Amino acid sequence: MQAWHVHENGEPGEVMRLAEAGRPTPGDGQVLVRVRAANVNFPDALLCRGQYQIRPPLPFTPGVEICGETEDGRRVIGNPALPYGGFAEYAVADAAALLPAPESLDDAEAAALHIGYQTGWFGLHRRAALQAGETLLVHAAAGGVGSAAVQLGKAAGATVIGVVGGAQKAAVARQLGCDTVIDRRAEDVVAAVKEATGGRGADVIYDPVGGDAYSQSAKTVAFEGRIVVVGFASGTIPSPALNHALVKNYSVLGLHWGLYNTKNPKLVQHCHDQLTDLAARGAIKPLVSERVPLDEAATAVQKVADGRSTGRIAVVMEEAR
Repeated sequence: MQAWHVHENGEPGEVMRLAEAGRPTPGDGQVLVRVRAANVNFPDALLCRGQYQIRPPLPFTPGVEICGETEDGRRVIGNPALPYGGFAEYAVADAAALLPAPESLDDAEAAALHIGYQTGWFGLHRRAALQAGETLLVHAAAGGVGSAAVQLGKAAGATVIGVVGGAQKAAVARQLGCDTVIDRRAEDVVAAVKEATGGRGADVIYDPVGGDAYSQSAKTVAFEGRIVVVGFASGTIPSPALNHALVKNYSVLGLHWGLYNTKNPKLVQHCHDQLTDLAARGAIKPLVSERVPLDEAATAVQKVADGRSTGRIAVVMEEAR
């Protein structure tokens, strides 16, 4: 089979190499999965750089989110078990963690319904308890993680403000359903949020960016608001001023979705059921902006690493294209 390998850490476009390899052998409790589509996630870039919280032994195959087919013919989605990631014709996955692929979505869309949407659902509903009628602010609203949060917020009955970087991404955010779109490159985010909310601020803020985005969040969160911290795509980890949270009476909530797979896996299944139902009703639909063949995976990961993508880029195998 063909598989991308990382033999040393560095930028994805420089360290990912496509090569012929033998099919991986599943361990205890694992299954072999023929990959139909693998979505590119920011953690793939971090894995290549050696900056992710999980550091598989070199060499490894990146690709943390797939839709595939098991040997008994089931179409499934899930996270491959590294070092045998999804940017290959075959991957290995823990059998207990695989979920049925929604029939209403194609392979690329089904793969994209996992990490970003699970993170969004847990962040907005489990952690922040988003209510219909509240205002949700989403940073990086046109990205893979942000676009999922936008759709889930609209499905929950919230008014959604999307913050993006650039006119192209602003157009994508509008198409996703944002009620207000703020281009951080052309507008003062804090002033624009206050204007859109009549000075009140946002009830829930979804932040996969960190850095300046978090500083803006602290200035625009409403009374009894909730800031959900889900990542640091900016590369800068903020240091919240807890006295500020006290004075303004808001909460800062952390979310590491992967922990639920070991701490409370039944909730992951429940979330998947909810997402499958929303997809079947057309309330959510993953934004797959590009579909590329396996031999373009390294370029796709680099594009995501550089912040030049919208939605999800899917690596689609030839048989499934």
